[in-house]
Amino acid sequence: MLSSLRRQINVKDLFPTRWSFIIFISYMGLFINQGLLVTGSKTATHSYNYNTIVVVLLTEFTKLVAALTIYRQTHSFNQMRTDIMNNRTVLLLYFIPSALYCLYNNLAFINLSSYDPTTYFLLLQFRVVVTGVIFQFLFHKRLTRLQWISLLLLTSGCIIKQFEHSSLSIKIPLLKSNSTLSNLKDNSISKNSSIINIQLIWILVQVFCSCFAGVYNEYLLKSDRTIQVDVMLQNAFMYIDSILCNTLLLLYFDYQQPNLSAIDKFSNTLKLITSGKENLILLIIINNAAVGIVTSLFLKSMTSILKTFASALELLFTSILAWIIFSIPVSIYTFIAIFIVSFAVYLYSINPVVNLPKTIMLNNEINSSNDNNTGGANSKHVNVEIEQGRRVNV
Repeated sequence: MLSSLRRQINVKDLFPTRWSFIIFISYMGLFINQGLLVTGSKTATHSYNYNTIVVVLLTEFTKLVAALTIYRQTHSFNQMRTDIMNNRTVLLLYFIPSALYCLYNNLAFINLSSYDPTTYFLLLQFRVVVTGVIFQFLFHKRLTRLQWISLLLLTSGCIIKQFEHSSLSIKIPLLKSNSTLSNLKDNSISKNSSIINIQLIWILVQVFCSCFAGVYNEYLLKSDRTIQVDVMLQNAFMYIDSILCNTLLLLYFDYQQPNLSAIDKFSNTLKLITSGKENLILLIIINNAAVGIVTSLFLKSMTSILKTFASALELLFTSILAWIIFSIPVSIYTFIAIFIVSFAVYLYSINPVVNLPKTIMLNNEINSSNDNNTGGANSKHVNVEIEQGRRVNV
């Protein structure tokens, strides 16, 4: 029975290399930490004592330093300068996902001020259907009926959880957040009387940002234009663009501290970090920076749909940890939603979408050709080359 189950779940398609599995686990762990750390930094009024845009901006600076440090381990300064000059168009191409990630990262603080971590991660799973559609359009890979069933099941689990949240909000209205975009709320939308409320609208905006940015970023990482550009240099391009986007947001769209200059906002946040009054801020910056690096490695070796289902697996661990740390109860709605999502993950694992970089796909075609022409005599040698290629890409 176990051997039959193992044959059904295509482990090699899910995790092409050992590093793929390590990246997968790291990705889940870091995202679980993100929700818990941000929730722990909230005040009793569901707001933050620090400027969230400044925290996002400091995170992008940390990502940039980390990416360039890793890149310099294998490249000289002159080579880095040459690569940057030769790939200036790539820097421009990354403005689109950078702007979307900028909005996504800032919305994360707003939505976590309204939702507990488990509900937040559950509702983010709305992105699976959107991701599937975009995935087909960009990569021309038609999803099977089983894959669509798994996506729809996962989305139904999110609807169940949102129904519970809306029912509770009728009885206990959520306190308002003082986050940047919260002042943009449309008062004409009912906050408490229906499943569709302003909190869900912000979640949906974050979902679309995640989908388009994630799939577009994967498209860039695996396209002909960027396939020869080192992944860490591509990361550096995106972080530079993201720093510019967050700077514009801080200068012109910050409603948290509208009367302070950008320098004062930076200064106040840094004082909170160095004084030790808000130790979680530094942990949030480091954790989110690690998320950015690991996500790029994830997309380089696997697919954004698998990334989405990695997020779904976070639900179980997040609900348990949120219950232990914050005493957030696991309701029957949460239990049912997590069960449906977990079953959807199993259905997907039976027949995952495979979209390896083109260099690996070419090697696979060579391998197949050699098997047909030589009866597999050179198969082992080509497999070694493929494995080496995968490790270089990771």
